[in-house]
Amino acid sequence: MKKLLIALSATLATGAALAEYPDKPITIIVPFAAGGPTDKVARDLAEALRKPLGATLVIENVGGAGGTLGAGRVAKAANDGYTLLLHHIGMATAPALYRNLSYKVLDDFEYLGLINEVPMTLIGKPSLPAANYAELNKWLEANKGKVNLANAGLGSASHLCGLIYQSTIKIDMTTVPYKGTGPAMTDLIGGQVDLMCDQTTNTTAQIEGGKVKAYAVTTPQRLGTASLKALPTLDEAGLKGFNVSIWHGLYAPKGTPKAVLDKVNAALKVALKDAEFHKREEALGAVIVNDARVNPAEHKAFVAAEVAKWTPVIKAAGQYAD
Repeated sequence: MKKLLIALSATLATGAALAEYPDKPITIIVPFAAGGPTDKVARDLAEALRKPLGATLVIENVGGAGGTLGAGRVAKAANDGYTLLLHHIGMATAPALYRNLSYKVLDDFEYLGLINEVPMTLIGKPSLPAANYAELNKWLEANKGKVNLANAGLGSASHLCGLIYQSTIKIDMTTVPYKGTGPAMTDLIGGQVDLMCDQTTNTTAQIEGGKVKAYAVTTPQRLGTASLKALPTLDEAGLKGFNVSIWHGLYAPKGTPKAVLDKVNAALKVALKDAEFHKREEALGAVIVNDARVNPAEHKAFVAAEVAKWTPVIKAAGQYAD
């Protein structure tokens, strides 16, 4: 009887704690430095979540090792709902890129919902002779073994896009990694490298300013922005089914109570309809997710499919980190 009363008391206490959640600030770990695209998404989302969740949300940047340090911290954090992770496509590519990953992507997290998708653009140095994608394709064929493809470092969006682009067109290029998009873009504008494939958040201003040549977008639909809507998709250009975008999702440590997960997911769905959040994301060239992937099960299934998609591409390229 005594044990039953103790168990009942513990259950009631847990239920009361869940009913009060959240009763203190929630930390969202961003596994990259402040000021980047993922950090911006996190800060915009935190503001949109504040009212429906009824809590203050604090952004903590834990950069390093391609986002794996921050993700690893959340995997080992207390599963009480007060530490969340906002991560991009690196969630799905890390298992193939890192031999000694400290966590299991599909086992060590609770999935809360997908947030957005960011298209990418294929751009070239201003002196490239090709005026459009058809001409670029001919130029690539004529210059096999001579083309340099810049990226912002191992595991970056530009690195991943470059890998799958080379795999699709079956033309190997010399990959030139940089410590961030900034120096990579500087050398592309200066003509030290030939091509780069990167997020609209990083390329739109350079395209609009005429500092680089733009050839195509990587999603099945053209971009909606007035300055870029004339850009063809790679699918239209002949690479049927080509679809690469950078997405962001929200996660909690494994074992976080379902009642807490349900509260956060419900608040996330409200935040994704927030007009100000839409306005800020559209300015980044991002598209808010409004399909079933805002649900935990569909979000996890999507990431599992992305792991399956990227693993053979990365392994075929033989590019790993310890």
